[in-house]
Amino acid sequence: MNIDRLNDFKMETRREALKALLPQAQFPSSGTLFNMHCHSFFSYNADGWSPSRIVWECRQRGLTAAALCDFDVLDGLEEFLAGGRALALRTAVHLETRSYVREQANVDISSPGEPGVAYIMGCGFTAIPKQSTPQALFLEKLRQGAQERNHALIARINGALPAIALDYTQDVVPLTPKGVATERHIIRAYVQKSLAKFSDGAQRAAFWAPLLKCDASAYPAIEADVPRMEELVRNALAKRGGIGYIQPTEKTFPLANDFLAWVRSCGAIPTIAWLDGTSGGEVDAEQLLELMTHKGAAALNIIPDRNWNLKKPEEAARKQANLEAIVKGCVKRDLPINIGTEMNKGGLPFVDDITGPVLSKYATEFTQGMQIMVGQTLLGLYAQAPYLSERIVSEYKDLSKRNAFFAKIGAAPAVTEAEAEKLLEAGPAKAFGLLVDRSSLLK
Repeated sequence: MNIDRLNDFKMETRREALKALLPQAQFPSSGTLFNMHCHSFFSYNADGWSPSRIVWECRQRGLTAAALCDFDVLDGLEEFLAGGRALALRTAVHLETRSYVREQANVDISSPGEPGVAYIMGCGFTAIPKQSTPQALFLEKLRQGAQERNHALIARINGALPAIALDYTQDVVPLTPKGVATERHIIRAYVQKSLAKFSDGAQRAAFWAPLLKCDASAYPAIEADVPRMEELVRNALAKRGGIGYIQPTEKTFPLANDFLAWVRSCGAIPTIAWLDGTSGGEVDAEQLLELMTHKGAAALNIIPDRNWNLKKPEEAARKQANLEAIVKGCVKRDLPINIGTEMNKGGLPFVDDITGPVLSKYATEFTQGMQIMVGQTLLGLYAQAPYLSERIVSEYKDLSKRNAFFAKIGAAPAVTEAEAEKLLEAGPAKAFGLLVDRSSLLK
Protein backbone atom coordinates (compact mmCIF):
# COMPACT_ATOMS: atom_id res chain seq x y z
CA MET A 1 0.00 0.00 0.00
CA ASN A 2 1.34 3.42 -0.99
CA ILE A 3 1.57 5.53 2.15
CA ASP A 4 1.03 8.68 0.07
CA ARG A 5 -2.61 7.61 -0.32
CA LEU A 6 -2.99 8.90 3.22
CA ASN A 7 -2.60 12.36 1.67
CA ASP A 8 -5.32 11.93 -0.95
CA PHE A 9 -7.84 14.76 -0.92
CA LYS A 10 -10.72 12.25 -0.78
CA MET A 11 -11.60 11.23 2.76
CA GLU A 12 -12.73 7.78 1.72
CA THR A 13 -9.38 7.10 0.04
CA ARG A 14 -7.52 8.14 3.18
CA ARG A 15 -9.76 5.99 5.34
CA GLU A 16 -9.22 2.93 3.13
CA ALA A 17 -5.47 3.57 2.99
CA LEU A 18 -5.17 3.69 6.77
CA LYS A 19 -7.26 0.54 7.13
CA ALA A 20 -5.02 -1.27 4.63
CA LEU A 21 -1.81 -0.12 6.33
CA LEU A 22 -2.75 -1.15 9.85
CA PRO A 23 -2.39 -4.95 9.56
CA GLN A 24 1.23 -4.64 8.44
CA ALA A 25 2.17 -1.78 10.74
CA GLN A 26 4.94 -2.27 13.29
CA PHE A 27 5.01 0.68 15.64
CA PRO A 28 7.70 1.33 18.24
CA SER A 29 6.76 1.68 21.87
CA SER A 30 5.61 5.17 22.79
CA GLY A 31 8.38 7.29 24.23
CA THR A 32 8.29 10.61 26.05
CA LEU A 33 8.30 13.05 23.12
CA PHE A 34 5.22 14.68 21.58
CA ASN A 35 4.18 17.34 19.07
CA MET A 36 1.08 19.26 20.08
CA HIS A 37 1.03 21.78 17.22
CA CYS A 38 0.84 20.10 13.79
CA HIS A 39 -0.71 21.85 10.79
CA SER A 40 -2.28 19.56 8.18
CA PHE A 41 -3.18 20.06 4.55
CA PHE A 42 -6.52 21.50 5.70
CA SER A 43 -4.59 24.71 6.28
CA TYR A 44 -0.98 24.13 5.18
CA ASN A 45 1.53 21.35 5.79
CA ALA A 46 4.97 21.65 4.19
CA ASP A 47 4.84 18.00 3.10
CA GLY A 48 1.16 17.99 2.15
CA TRP A 49 0.23 15.66 5.01
CA SER A 50 -3.35 14.94 5.96
CA PRO A 51 -4.48 14.49 9.58
CA SER A 52 -4.26 10.71 9.08
CA ARG A 53 -0.72 10.98 7.74
CA ILE A 54 0.34 13.11 10.70
CA VAL A 55 -1.01 10.54 13.16
CA TRP A 56 0.75 7.78 11.22
CA GLU A 57 4.09 9.59 11.12
CA CYS A 58 3.92 10.49 14.81
CA ARG A 59 3.11 6.91 15.77
CA GLN A 60 5.89 5.55 13.53
CA ARG A 61 8.38 7.77 15.34
CA GLY A 62 7.30 6.62 18.76
CA LEU A 63 5.67 9.86 19.86
CA THR A 64 3.39 9.56 22.85
CA ALA A 65 0.92 12.25 21.74
CA ALA A 66 0.15 14.73 18.97
CA ALA A 67 -2.27 17.57 18.34
CA LEU A 68 -3.69 18.89 15.09
CA CYS A 69 -3.66 22.70 14.81
CA ASP A 70 -5.03 24.15 11.59
CA PHE A 71 -5.68 27.78 10.75
CA ASP A 72 -9.31 28.95 10.84
CA VAL A 73 -10.88 25.50 10.40
CA LEU A 74 -11.74 22.30 12.27
CA ASP A 75 -12.05 20.26 9.08
CA GLY A 76 -9.57 17.62 10.26
CA LEU A 77 -10.99 17.15 13.76
CA GLU A 78 -12.91 13.90 13.37
CA GLU A 79 -10.27 12.32 11.13
CA PHE A 80 -7.44 13.15 13.54
CA LEU A 81 -9.22 11.86 16.63
CA ALA A 82 -10.29 8.71 14.78
CA GLY A 83 -6.71 8.16 13.60
CA GLY A 84 -5.50 8.43 17.18
CA ARG A 85 -7.95 5.76 18.30
CA ALA A 86 -6.99 3.47 15.42
CA LEU A 87 -3.24 3.80 16.04
CA ALA A 88 -3.36 4.12 19.83
CA LEU A 89 -1.91 7.64 19.90
CA ARG A 90 -3.00 10.25 22.42
CA THR A 91 -4.50 13.16 20.47
CA ALA A 92 -6.02 16.63 20.71
CA VAL A 93 -7.30 19.14 18.16
CA HIS A 94 -6.59 22.87 18.22
CA LEU A 95 -7.43 25.85 15.98
CA GLU A 96 -5.22 28.87 15.32
CA THR A 97 -5.98 32.27 13.84
CA ARG A 98 -4.93 35.90 14.07
CA SER A 99 -6.79 38.39 16.20
CA TYR A 100 -6.77 42.06 17.05
CA VAL A 101 -5.96 43.24 20.59
CA ARG A 102 -7.27 46.77 21.10
CA GLU A 103 -5.24 47.36 24.26
CA GLN A 104 -2.03 46.81 22.27
CA ALA A 105 -3.04 48.58 19.08
CA ASN A 106 0.20 50.56 18.97
CA VAL A 107 2.73 47.78 19.57
CA ASP A 108 3.80 44.59 17.83
CA ILE A 109 2.67 41.45 19.65
CA SER A 110 3.22 38.10 17.92
CA SER A 111 2.88 39.23 14.30
CA PRO A 112 6.03 41.31 13.62
CA GLY A 113 5.41 44.64 11.96
CA GLU A 114 1.66 44.46 12.53
CA PRO A 115 0.72 46.45 15.65
CA GLY A 116 -2.26 45.09 17.54
CA VAL A 117 -2.26 41.74 15.72
CA ALA A 118 -1.75 38.59 17.77
CA TYR A 119 -1.80 34.92 16.88
CA ILE A 120 -4.26 33.15 19.11
CA MET A 121 -5.60 29.63 19.59
CA GLY A 122 -8.28 27.39 20.97
CA CYS A 123 -7.02 24.06 22.34
CA GLY A 124 -8.80 20.76 22.82
CA PHE A 125 -11.84 21.01 20.56
CA THR A 126 -13.85 17.79 20.69
CA ALA A 127 -16.57 18.39 18.09
CA ILE A 128 -17.37 20.55 15.12
CA PRO A 129 -20.10 23.02 16.17
CA LYS A 130 -23.60 22.01 15.16
CA GLN A 131 -24.95 23.73 12.07
CA SER A 132 -26.69 27.10 12.55
CA THR A 133 -25.51 27.50 16.15
CA PRO A 134 -23.68 30.71 17.14
CA GLN A 135 -20.51 28.64 17.42
CA ALA A 136 -20.92 27.29 13.88
CA LEU A 137 -21.60 30.77 12.51
CA PHE A 138 -18.46 32.16 14.14
CA LEU A 139 -16.39 29.27 12.73
CA GLU A 140 -17.79 29.95 9.28
CA LYS A 141 -16.91 33.60 9.72
CA LEU A 142 -13.29 32.60 10.36
CA ARG A 143 -13.29 30.57 7.16
CA GLN A 144 -14.89 33.33 5.12
CA GLY A 145 -12.57 35.98 6.52
CA ALA A 146 -9.54 33.96 5.51
CA GLN A 147 -10.86 33.55 1.97
CA GLU A 148 -11.73 37.24 1.64
CA ARG A 149 -8.18 38.15 2.64
CA ASN A 150 -6.88 35.67 0.07
CA HIS A 151 -8.95 37.16 -2.76
CA ALA A 152 -7.81 40.66 -1.85
CA LEU A 153 -4.15 39.61 -1.70
CA ILE A 154 -4.32 37.92 -5.09
CA ALA A 155 -6.02 40.93 -6.64
CA ARG A 156 -3.18 43.18 -5.46
CA ILE A 157 -0.43 40.82 -6.66
CA ASN A 158 -2.18 40.17 -9.99
CA GLY A 159 -2.32 43.90 -10.58
CA ALA A 160 1.42 44.21 -10.03
CA LEU A 161 2.43 40.98 -11.81
CA PRO A 162 -0.05 40.38 -14.65
CA ALA A 163 2.35 37.95 -16.38
CA ILE A 164 1.66 35.34 -13.70
CA ALA A 165 -1.82 36.44 -12.65
CA LEU A 166 -3.76 33.75 -10.80
CA ASP A 167 -7.35 32.63 -11.03
CA TYR A 168 -8.26 31.73 -7.44
CA THR A 169 -10.71 28.98 -8.36
CA GLN A 170 -8.54 27.36 -11.02
CA ASP A 171 -5.04 27.87 -9.65
CA VAL A 172 -5.32 27.95 -5.84
CA VAL A 173 -8.37 25.99 -4.71
CA PRO A 174 -7.16 22.71 -6.31
CA LEU A 175 -4.13 22.84 -3.98
CA THR A 176 -6.44 22.30 -0.99
CA PRO A 177 -8.81 19.46 0.01
CA LYS A 178 -11.71 21.67 1.10
CA GLY A 179 -11.04 24.98 -0.62
CA VAL A 180 -9.56 26.77 2.40
CA ALA A 181 -6.33 28.16 1.04
CA THR A 182 -3.65 29.95 3.01
CA GLU A 183 -1.05 32.51 2.06
CA ARG A 184 1.44 29.67 1.52
CA HIS A 185 -0.89 27.98 -0.99
CA ILE A 186 -1.11 31.25 -2.89
CA ILE A 187 2.66 31.59 -3.01
CA ARG A 188 3.02 28.03 -4.27
CA ALA A 189 0.48 28.79 -6.98
CA TYR A 190 2.43 31.86 -8.12
CA VAL A 191 5.65 29.84 -8.29
CA GLN A 192 3.91 27.13 -10.30
CA LYS A 193 2.36 29.72 -12.60
CA SER A 194 5.80 31.16 -13.31
CA LEU A 195 7.08 27.71 -14.25
CA ALA A 196 4.22 27.35 -16.71
CA LYS A 197 4.56 30.88 -18.06
CA PHE A 198 8.34 30.88 -18.47
CA SER A 199 9.55 27.49 -19.66
CA ASP A 200 13.07 28.84 -20.02
CA GLY A 201 15.13 29.09 -16.83
CA ALA A 202 16.78 32.31 -17.98
CA GLN A 203 13.36 33.90 -18.41
CA ARG A 204 12.34 32.88 -14.89
CA ALA A 205 15.60 34.23 -13.52
CA ALA A 206 15.01 37.54 -15.30
CA PHE A 207 11.47 37.68 -13.88
CA TRP A 208 12.15 36.65 -10.28
CA ALA A 209 15.65 37.98 -9.57
CA PRO A 210 14.60 41.65 -9.22
CA LEU A 211 11.65 40.67 -7.01
CA LEU A 212 13.75 38.39 -4.81
CA LYS A 213 16.60 40.92 -4.78
CA CYS A 214 19.20 38.46 -5.97
CA ASP A 215 21.51 38.19 -8.97
CA ALA A 216 20.10 36.30 -11.95
CA SER A 217 23.12 33.98 -11.74
CA ALA A 218 22.14 33.00 -8.18
CA TYR A 219 18.51 32.33 -9.05
CA PRO A 220 18.81 28.69 -10.33
CA ALA A 221 20.13 27.54 -6.94
CA ILE A 222 17.28 29.32 -5.18
CA GLU A 223 14.67 27.75 -7.45
CA ALA A 224 16.15 24.31 -6.83
CA ASP A 225 15.58 24.73 -3.09
CA VAL A 226 11.78 24.76 -3.05
CA PRO A 227 11.23 25.75 0.62
CA ARG A 228 13.75 28.59 0.28
CA MET A 229 12.24 29.70 -3.03
CA GLU A 230 8.72 29.81 -1.63
CA GLU A 231 9.83 31.65 1.49
CA LEU A 232 11.61 34.32 -0.57
CA VAL A 233 8.63 34.69 -2.91
CA ARG A 234 6.35 34.97 0.11
CA ASN A 235 8.49 37.78 1.50
CA ALA A 236 8.51 39.54 -1.87
CA LEU A 237 4.80 39.25 -2.57
CA ALA A 238 2.82 38.87 0.64
CA LYS A 239 4.78 39.80 3.73
CA ARG A 240 5.39 43.28 5.12
CA GLY A 241 7.09 45.31 2.41
CA GLY A 242 5.92 42.94 -0.32
CA ILE A 243 4.06 44.16 -3.37
CA GLY A 244 0.75 42.65 -2.25
CA TYR A 245 0.94 43.57 1.41
CA ILE A 246 -1.34 46.02 3.20
CA GLN A 247 -1.23 46.86 6.88
CA PRO A 248 -4.03 45.09 8.80
CA THR A 249 -6.50 47.04 10.91
CA GLU A 250 -8.97 46.25 13.66
CA LYS A 251 -11.40 45.08 10.98
CA THR A 252 -9.00 42.62 9.36
CA PHE A 253 -9.17 39.92 12.05
CA PRO A 254 -11.60 39.01 14.84
CA LEU A 255 -11.18 40.79 18.15
CA ALA A 256 -9.24 38.73 20.68
CA ASN A 257 -12.08 39.04 23.20
CA ASP A 258 -14.61 37.63 20.73
CA PHE A 259 -12.38 34.75 19.67
CA LEU A 260 -11.50 33.71 23.22
CA ALA A 261 -15.17 33.80 24.23
CA TRP A 262 -16.06 31.65 21.21
CA VAL A 263 -13.42 29.08 22.09
CA ARG A 264 -14.77 28.76 25.61
CA SER A 265 -18.34 28.44 24.32
CA CYS A 266 -17.15 25.49 22.21
CA GLY A 267 -15.83 23.72 25.30
CA ALA A 268 -12.20 24.26 24.29
CA ILE A 269 -9.41 26.12 26.10
CA PRO A 270 -8.73 29.76 25.05
CA THR A 271 -4.99 29.96 24.45
CA ILE A 272 -2.32 32.62 23.98
CA ALA A 273 0.05 31.97 21.04
CA TRP A 274 3.45 33.28 22.15
CA LEU A 275 6.18 34.16 19.62
CA ASP A 276 9.57 34.82 21.23
CA GLY A 277 9.25 37.67 23.71
CA THR A 278 11.12 40.26 21.62
CA SER A 279 8.25 42.47 20.46
CA GLY A 280 6.84 45.38 22.43
CA GLY A 281 3.68 43.48 23.25
CA GLU A 282 5.55 40.41 24.48
CA VAL A 283 8.73 41.80 26.04
CA ASP A 284 7.06 42.03 29.44
CA ALA A 285 5.87 38.46 30.07
CA GLU A 286 3.95 39.42 33.19
CA GLN A 287 2.04 42.18 31.42
CA LEU A 288 1.15 39.97 28.48
CA LEU A 289 -0.07 37.12 30.67
CA GLU A 290 -2.08 39.46 32.87
CA LEU A 291 -3.76 41.08 29.87
CA MET A 292 -4.63 37.86 28.07
CA THR A 293 -5.73 35.87 31.11
CA HIS A 294 -7.98 38.79 32.04
CA LYS A 295 -9.55 38.34 28.60
CA GLY A 296 -10.16 34.66 29.33
CA ALA A 297 -7.06 32.87 28.05
CA ALA A 298 -6.38 29.76 30.15
CA ALA A 299 -3.27 28.29 28.46
CA LEU A 300 -0.25 29.32 26.42
CA ASN A 301 1.29 27.89 23.24
CA ILE A 302 5.02 27.95 22.50
CA ILE A 303 6.97 26.89 19.40
CA PRO A 304 10.19 26.19 21.33
CA ASP A 305 12.52 25.71 18.36
CA ARG A 306 12.32 29.34 17.30
CA ASN A 307 12.98 30.47 20.84
CA TRP A 308 16.26 28.73 21.53
CA ASN A 309 17.72 26.88 18.52
CA LEU A 310 19.51 29.84 16.95
CA LYS A 311 22.89 30.30 15.28
CA LYS A 312 23.78 33.69 16.76
CA PRO A 313 24.83 33.28 20.42
CA GLU A 314 23.54 36.67 21.52
CA GLU A 315 20.14 36.12 19.93
CA ALA A 316 19.95 32.61 21.35
CA ALA A 317 20.79 33.85 24.86
CA ARG A 318 18.19 36.63 24.68
CA LYS A 319 15.41 34.38 23.43
CA GLN A 320 16.28 31.61 25.87
CA ALA A 321 15.92 34.16 28.68
CA ASN A 322 12.56 35.19 27.23
CA LEU A 323 11.50 31.55 27.11
CA GLU A 324 12.44 31.12 30.76
CA ALA A 325 10.47 34.24 31.71
CA ILE A 326 7.28 33.18 29.96
CA VAL A 327 7.44 29.64 31.39
CA LYS A 328 7.94 31.06 34.89
CA GLY A 329 4.95 33.34 34.33
CA CYS A 330 2.82 30.37 33.34
CA VAL A 331 3.96 28.28 36.30
CA LYS A 332 3.14 31.17 38.62
CA ARG A 333 -0.42 31.25 37.23
CA ASP A 334 -0.85 27.48 36.75
CA LEU A 335 -1.34 28.03 33.01
CA PRO A 336 -0.92 24.84 30.96
CA ILE A 337 1.72 25.11 28.22
CA ASN A 338 1.19 23.56 24.77
CA ILE A 339 4.25 23.04 22.54
CA GLY A 340 4.93 21.81 19.00
CA THR A 341 6.79 22.44 15.75
CA GLU A 342 3.96 23.54 13.36
CA MET A 343 5.08 21.45 10.31
CA ASN A 344 4.09 24.26 7.95
CA LYS A 345 7.59 25.19 6.84
CA GLY A 346 10.33 23.05 5.34
CA GLY A 347 13.42 22.42 7.44
CA LEU A 348 11.72 22.46 10.83
CA PRO A 349 12.41 19.62 13.30
CA PHE A 350 9.73 16.94 13.52
CA VAL A 351 9.49 17.11 17.29
CA ASP A 352 10.92 19.20 20.13
CA ASP A 353 13.61 17.36 22.08
CA ILE A 354 12.60 18.08 25.66
CA THR A 355 15.53 15.96 26.84
CA GLY A 356 18.06 18.39 25.32
CA PRO A 357 20.24 20.88 27.20
CA VAL A 358 17.84 23.85 26.92
CA LEU A 359 14.34 22.37 26.96
CA SER A 360 14.97 19.65 29.55
CA LYS A 361 14.53 22.14 32.39
CA TYR A 362 10.96 22.70 31.20
CA ALA A 363 10.19 19.03 30.47
CA THR A 364 7.89 18.70 33.48
CA GLU A 365 5.80 21.74 32.50
CA PHE A 366 5.69 20.83 28.81
CA THR A 367 4.75 17.22 29.53
CA GLN A 368 2.01 18.22 31.93
CA GLY A 369 0.69 20.65 29.30
CA MET A 370 0.46 17.82 26.77
CA GLN A 371 -1.30 15.58 29.26
CA ILE A 372 -3.80 18.32 30.14
CA MET A 373 -4.69 18.77 26.47
CA VAL A 374 -5.23 15.03 26.07
CA GLY A 375 -7.23 14.94 29.30
CA GLN A 376 -9.28 17.89 28.11
CA THR A 377 -10.07 15.98 24.93
CA LEU A 378 -11.10 12.78 26.69
CA LEU A 379 -13.18 14.43 29.40
CA GLY A 380 -14.79 16.79 26.90
CA LEU A 381 -15.52 14.14 24.30
CA TYR A 382 -16.81 11.33 26.51
CA ALA A 383 -17.85 12.93 29.82
CA GLN A 384 -18.96 16.43 28.74
CA ALA A 385 -16.61 17.80 31.38
CA PRO A 386 -13.98 19.92 29.63
CA TYR A 387 -11.39 22.02 31.45
CA LEU A 388 -13.54 25.16 31.74
CA SER A 389 -16.94 23.50 32.15
CA GLU A 390 -19.18 24.51 35.03
CA ARG A 391 -18.69 21.15 36.73
CA ILE A 392 -14.92 21.20 36.57
CA VAL A 393 -14.57 24.86 37.55
CA SER A 394 -16.83 24.20 40.55
CA GLU A 395 -15.08 21.00 41.67
CA TYR A 396 -11.54 22.18 40.91
CA LYS A 397 -11.34 25.85 41.80
CA ASP A 398 -7.66 25.35 42.61
CA LEU A 399 -5.95 25.41 39.21
CA SER A 400 -2.99 23.34 40.33
CA LYS A 401 -5.33 20.55 41.43
CA ARG A 402 -7.37 20.87 38.23
CA ASN A 403 -4.20 20.62 36.15
CA ALA A 404 -3.03 17.57 38.10
CA PHE A 405 -6.40 15.87 37.58
CA PHE A 406 -6.53 16.53 33.83
CA ALA A 407 -2.89 15.56 33.43
CA LYS A 408 -3.54 12.23 35.12
CA ILE A 409 -6.46 11.53 32.80
CA GLY A 410 -4.27 12.44 29.81
CA ALA A 411 -1.31 10.38 31.01
CA ALA A 412 -3.26 7.13 30.83
CA PRO A 413 -2.75 4.95 27.73
CA ALA A 414 -4.35 6.14 24.51
CA VAL A 415 -8.04 5.30 24.17
CA THR A 416 -8.57 2.65 21.50
CA GLU A 417 -11.58 2.26 19.21
CA ALA A 418 -13.00 -0.49 21.43
CA GLU A 419 -12.63 1.62 24.57
CA ALA A 420 -14.15 4.64 22.83
CA GLU A 421 -17.26 2.63 21.98
CA LYS A 422 -17.65 1.57 25.62
CA LEU A 423 -17.21 5.14 26.84
CA LEU A 424 -19.83 6.45 24.41
CA GLU A 425 -22.26 3.66 25.33
CA ALA A 426 -21.77 4.39 29.03
CA GLY A 427 -22.90 8.00 28.70
CA PRO A 428 -21.22 11.11 30.13
CA ALA A 429 -21.77 10.42 33.85
CA LYS A 430 -20.44 6.86 33.81
CA ALA A 431 -17.73 7.73 31.27
CA PHE A 432 -16.33 10.26 33.74
CA GLY A 433 -15.92 7.50 36.31
CA LEU A 434 -14.45 5.11 33.77
CA LEU A 435 -11.83 7.67 32.72
CA VAL A 436 -10.93 8.29 36.36
CA ASP A 437 -10.69 4.54 36.96
CA ARG A 438 -8.33 3.92 34.05
CA SER A 439 -6.11 6.81 35.12
CA SER A 440 -5.95 5.45 38.67
CA LEU A 441 -4.14 2.39 37.34
CA LEU A 442 -1.09 4.55 36.64
CA LYS A 443 1.78 4.07 39.06
